[in-house]
Amino acid sequence: MAYQPSRSPLPSRSPFAPAQQDGFYGNPRSGLRGYGLSNQPIPLSNKVNGYFEKDRTLPLYKDKPFFAPRRTGPRRRWRPFLNVLGVCTVLFLLYYNFYLRTWSGLQSNDKGVELWKWAQTLEDGKTSGDLSDWTARREKVRDAFIVSWEGYEKNAWGYDQYRPVSNVNQEDTSGGLGWMIVDSLDTLMIMNLTSKVHRARQWISTSLNYNQDRDVNTFETTIRMLGGLLSAHYLSTQYPDLAPLNDDDVGAAGEDLYIEKAADLSERLLGAFESPSGIPWSNVNLNTSEGVVVHFDEGATSISEAGSIQLEFKYLAKLTGEAEYWKLVERTMQLVDLQKPQDGLVRSAIHPDSGSFKGDRISLGSRADSYYEYLIKQYLQTSEQEPVYKEMWDEALRGIRKHLVSFTKNSQLMIIGERPQGLDQDLSPRMDHLVCFMPGTIALGATGGQPLSQARKSTGWTQQREEEILMSKELMKTCWAMHQATATGLATEISHFVLDSPPVMMADKYPDPVRNPNRASKPEALRGISQPVEAQSDASAPWRADIDIRRNDRHNLQRPETVESLFYLYRITGDDIYRQWGWEIFKSFIKHTAVVEKKSTSRIPTSTNTAPVFRIKGFTSLGNADAVPSYKRDSMESYWMAETLKYFYLLFSDRDFISLEDHVFNTEAHPFPRFKPSGDLKTGWERVPGQ
Repeated sequence: MAYQPSRSPLPSRSPFAPAQQDGFYGNPRSGLRGYGLSNQPIPLSNKVNGYFEKDRTLPLYKDKPFFAPRRTGPRRRWRPFLNVLGVCTVLFLLYYNFYLRTWSGLQSNDKGVELWKWAQTLEDGKTSGDLSDWTARREKVRDAFIVSWEGYEKNAWGYDQYRPVSNVNQEDTSGGLGWMIVDSLDTLMIMNLTSKVHRARQWISTSLNYNQDRDVNTFETTIRMLGGLLSAHYLSTQYPDLAPLNDDDVGAAGEDLYIEKAADLSERLLGAFESPSGIPWSNVNLNTSEGVVVHFDEGATSISEAGSIQLEFKYLAKLTGEAEYWKLVERTMQLVDLQKPQDGLVRSAIHPDSGSFKGDRISLGSRADSYYEYLIKQYLQTSEQEPVYKEMWDEALRGIRKHLVSFTKNSQLMIIGERPQGLDQDLSPRMDHLVCFMPGTIALGATGGQPLSQARKSTGWTQQREEEILMSKELMKTCWAMHQATATGLATEISHFVLDSPPVMMADKYPDPVRNPNRASKPEALRGISQPVEAQSDASAPWRADIDIRRNDRHNLQRPETVESLFYLYRITGDDIYRQWGWEIFKSFIKHTAVVEKKSTSRIPTSTNTAPVFRIKGFTSLGNADAVPSYKRDSMESYWMAETLKYFYLLFSDRDFISLEDHVFNTEAHPFPRFKPSGDLKTGWERVPGQ
């Protein structure tokens, strides 16, 4: 069915004054086209009409003699030379005033040059370039995004992978699906980069084509591509002051563009659910809409792939009224729950052909992480109308406390480990950086996104919730320590920790409050037990001996999870320490992941203007985050612009901008609105008693 967009936007919540908008489109309803100007050329006759009489001949100036002067011979011989000299002079003046001065102006306004100069003030502990104003810090994040985007736009536009060091795309095919364009679209809107939204929208309208014989990952395509389109639709309709566009811009019919593309994509993805069990296949062919069996892991789908597509399809069902989207992803959740996971902890893979778990690995890291994230977020997305997901989240969190949360030997840092051989086997002290989504998600689950001071006043606040806040803060400190432990100040992909033998578990220190219902909520009795994490320069701090960085785990892939949790913790607690930690991490990204190029200050070298200008042209993942300088991998990840920089920007923004109380962010940082389901959009299953 055709979607009818809402034409009654919410009141403006844009954090920008009109002067802060990204040029060109300051008046979206002006009726002018393109870059604020009419596209219609001005006829030449209009320009010179005033110089013509009715017979269309140039007027004769009255003071011009009609006869030649007496000494015409020599003057006529010099006239060609003088004419040429005059023309050359005029051309030089034009070149100097318009080309060289424009070039110099571009250099002075080049965000890459500005960022490079600022980065020099951060070297060797200097603080002259540090910024205390959070709005100014947010603008530095915006500048980093602009540099990243313009590098991609110039060198790999429309492609899905980008090498910022070598300035090329990474694909052998003639083009891509525009992953980076669609994935970053709502970041462009949130940062109010109107002219860049215009070009991205134009590309989506004219070049984004899903009718391709390509196998794509069902999960990645859903969270990035479908999620990006849905979020762009939401922001463009409900936040009209963010990157406003004219009604007649390329991509009409208006706001329908994003929904039409989303509906087209979703129809192609539905074939992934046509497995014997209903668990989606890992891959699907866009052209045939047929699920594809992958050879990895015996064809099993990871639990994160099966359990982290619900927010997107449920919101699409809400927008279109197509309940089939809702039912398919609800069926997946029911099938997972029917496996009766012990203490709510699921194994990392599930077979689409049988619907049964594969292997014994229990982890909150790779291939499992966002399953847990979507439990609590499904409950919040539907305005707490689906309590089954809150029940599953609470059960899983108790299981995490019991089986996976431990403390380091020297400084009692709280970690979330793994059980590679199952819950009855030894705990592995390995913690992926991916697990750093948990501090923020736990705080979100405990408060529902409300400020902590307000949530504590609610009738439902319990000792369990208080301990969850403690758990959230302690895990956040550990993720901060994972960054501080390296030479660059950026966390490695995986960290290992030194534990006691046997490890001290959280269940030993804090008995399960559900089984101790008489304990009252006493926040003053729940102080953190870990030692402080000192500044990066303190090499003798005891906590450093607790972190083991191994050779094969030292890379940094520009991941967002720590920044994501800092965003949640700041929004919920109001404690500025989380902003400060985020600022330190952002500066480390600028200092160590920037790709720098050298260029001249002028096209014409002079004796007074020979100094080269350096500029940052992009940012890349690192081969070794524990070395300075670090080897650059020559790869910019899609989520660098879609997630990492977005969360930095929101961390430094006002707390009510894209508020947590009104939104849920999918696992790719795309904001969706909360809503109350109705009609056929409802939980279509119930848990089996005794689970």
